Amino acid sequence: MDAQAIIQELTEHTDKTVFGVWFMIAVALVFFMQAGFAMVETGFTRAKNAGNIIMKNLMDFCIGTVMFIIIGFGLMFGEDMVGLIGQPGFDIFTSYSNFEWDQFVFNLVFCATTATIVSGAMAERTKFLSYCIYSGIISALIYPVEAHWIWGGGWLAQMGFHDLSGSCAIHMVGGICALIGAKIVGARIGKFQKNKKGEVKVNAIPGHNLTIGALGVFILWFGWYGFNPAAASSVGQLDSIFLTTTVAPAVATVTCMIFTWIKYGKPDVSMCLNASLAGLVGITAGCDVMDCFGSIAVGVVSGLLVCFGVWLLDYKLHIDDPVGAVAVHMMNGIWGTIAVGLFATSSAPGYAIQLESGGIKAEGLFYGGGFEQLGLQLLGFVSVAAWAAVAITVTFLIIKKTIGLRASEQEEVLGLDITEHGLISSYADFAPAMGDISMKGYTKDDAKSVVKVPVDEAVKVENYSAPAPDGRPKMTNIVVVFKQQKLQQFIEAMEAIDVKGITVTNVMGCGMQNGQRNYYRGTTVEMNLLPKVKAEIAVCAVPVDKVVSAAKAALYTGNYGDGKMFIYDIENVIKIRTGEEGYNALHDSEEWERS
Repeated sequence: MDAQAIIQELTEHTDKTVFGVWFMIAVALVFFMQAGFAMVETGFTRAKNAGNIIMKNLMDFCIGTVMFIIIGFGLMFGEDMVGLIGQPGFDIFTSYSNFEWDQFVFNLVFCATTATIVSGAMAERTKFLSYCIYSGIISALIYPVEAHWIWGGGWLAQMGFHDLSGSCAIHMVGGICALIGAKIVGARIGKFQKNKKGEVKVNAIPGHNLTIGALGVFILWFGWYGFNPAAASSVGQLDSIFLTTTVAPAVATVTCMIFTWIKYGKPDVSMCLNASLAGLVGITAGCDVMDCFGSIAVGVVSGLLVCFGVWLLDYKLHIDDPVGAVAVHMMNGIWGTIAVGLFATSSAPGYAIQLESGGIKAEGLFYGGGFEQLGLQLLGFVSVAAWAAVAITVTFLIIKKTIGLRASEQEEVLGLDITEHGLISSYADFAPAMGDISMKGYTKDDAKSVVKVPVDEAVKVENYSAPAPDGRPKMTNIVVVFKQQKLQQFIEAMEAIDVKGITVTNVMGCGMQNGQRNYYRGTTVEMNLLPKVKAEIAVCAVPVDKVVSAAKAALYTGNYGDGKMFIYDIENVIKIRTGEEGYNALHDSEEWERS
């Protein structure tokens, strides 16, 4: 063997070793994305469910690992059976020395990503047991079957369908499961309200920690540098993938910022965070076969598409998606899959590699390749979407009819941290999170034992509006202490009876009832003070009994912690701006005479 041949052999061996090590580093980066998903979902939802969400994201990977060992990996990479599924096997036990360890771990972390996408769209109102079941089914059956079509030698792979890192196989599938799950489980309490005309009002339910949400986005972006270029086999291909993976989310975020700035008058922070993820999802399928122009085009569409997706779900479909999972993953997963058929180009280093291995058939439509690749991408999108939609719908309906999919109204109000996990707060005394728990030690079991008093018997409204000596209604101060989640309904009830002003403060209160003990790491947790809302209303023209009746209707549930009302006479009121006193300080005197 001459020197040139030896050098070439050593180079090939070195390249194989280097890229083998890089492959496993990329696996670790993709696993770290699980932390990103957990932070995004936690930050974009309410504090009372933070522990539940962390637990779900932890169990995604752990349950997914078990199911992938038992059946998922075999269905995905087992011997191909007529292009549809792999033949299940147990080589991981029977032939461990010859097992493809790297492929198992790599595809396992991808599988966990698919399941965790669903968590965000169904957050804050789904039973934990139900979640564990459908997460396991996604990992065991739904993902492995369609992933076999694309990456395991199945019929789509044989035709030349291209999806390098999972815009279709992972993100679109996860997004479709999220859409169907969010529809079947229903919206969170208070998200949508119908008025007397039947029109649906959409209420914003802000997440409790945008900082954690932003941290999650940055973690995911960082992890995507393993997600997309993991399978690169040359330095040029690796570098090009890094470029497109950077450009698309950056352009998407700038596009979203400009759009929301123009539409709403201010750049929307949470929407821009979603846009970064949308751009990453959009470029994932074709990151190796697109150039910089293609990644810019993908980013522009992704930045607009995520805004449209959030609007569509809220205002047209009335589907509650707390974190924007459908807009980010489903819509941009579809877009990224189709974009390959539009922007794939032979100038990208990965194109020749894919063409040689049969991973792509032609350049994109805008690069002179005609409709061949675009047709394959559309076929793949429709086929995989149909499989995912049918399989997950059957799964959700079976769960709903058997053990139930949704937590009870009482459990949702209290928060899944306390009712599902006995966790008083994910933040302990650093930041009290129990705004919706209205009694000390209230647990899931208590929700079953509460006896509701009928509303007519609960509070008998008397006439508190006796006139003052001059014939006008006396001035009265009404103080109402109630649950935080009822604030919006209370304000709307007061507006409906023409109350002119409300002073609202956050207070800490302690209930009289004794509930069951709660534990953290086996130690009893004592809790004395709980966050409440105190609203104060000074009235004279509006009858007090009218205010009391409206407050009852808005706040009453019949459960512990509905709140209390305190009614006091007011001696005098002084308007600082004008110096007016008494009735004139609360209501314009001419307005009173007209009434």
